[in-house]
Amino acid sequence: MHSEVVVTLGPQQEFHLSLAGVDALDHEQARRWLDDEFMRLECEPLRASGKVLLADKVLTVARAAGAPLLADADWSRQFARATVAALARPVVRVDIPAMAVSF
Repeated sequence: MHSEVVVTLGPQQEFHLSLAGVDALDHEQARRWLDDEFMRLECEPLRASGKVLLADKVLTVARAAGAPLLADADWSRQFARATVAALARPVVRVDIPAMAVSF
């Protein structure tokens, strides 16, 4: 099955992270990786309640990573693996300007 994460940072800046031939992560590994990156990149919760949904975590990690990390092949591969496993969707779009995650 084809898996891909597309991250849009702006009108002319989009990253297509294909997972062709890459082993999948299990849900728990994916959640842990996103948790670790959320903390390492000093992300803030999007909701006033402080509750952080997995989709929110994907969005804020991508936003904090920005172009430098998304352009890094190793980091972006791990991000894509964690995103599709955590959200249990083969294709995920992360739109930073719109602050939206879609499937």
